[in-house]
Amino acid sequence: MTRGTALLALALPAPLALMLVASAPAAAQTRHDSSAPIDVDAGRMELQDRANRALLSGNVKITQAEMTLTAPRVTVTYTGQISDGSPQISRLDAAGGVTVTRPDQSARAQFAVYDLNRRVITMIGGVTLRQGTNTISGGRLSIDLDTGRATIDGAGTGAGATPGTPGVQSQGGRVTGRFSVPKRNGQ
Repeated sequence: MTRGTALLALALPAPLALMLVASAPAAAQTRHDSSAPIDVDAGRMELQDRANRALLSGNVKITQAEMTLTAPRVTVTYTGQISDGSPQISRLDAAGGVTVTRPDQSARAQFAVYDLNRRVITMIGGVTLRQGTNTISGGRLSIDLDTGRATIDGAGTGAGATPGTPGVQSQGGRVTGRFSVPKRNGQ
């Protein structure tokens, strides 16, 4: 099962989740290497050394192993300890429309926090999670990078959208989605 399928499956009712999990290739399961170095690319960096943080802006791109985070602004918080000549990062706060991509999946939201100590990414505000043609939308997405477990809920969502519309939450803070179904032979 791919991590993207696992993310989608956890947000579904049990029968639908089982169908999605059963259709995933077992050999494709991978774990994120959260101990891999983090590469940063930005238009501008402001170092606030006394506060142990760096402010990145201008089409920020952060890469760790096969995962990429892009956003207009990211605050990098570090511990002050140096390892292999670089400060140890403890947290990334991204804002202004954030995208997190991994092979075969992507998630978008207004804000994201990557807590490197806990190895958890939390995305809030108009969350859309996609894998292939499958889409789930909600208000908050939490991804545990060690276990691959993800939860999406309707917390913090807006009101007045059409249920099932990808990228938009329905009234009352609900999780919505649209999934493709396999074609039958002869049709």
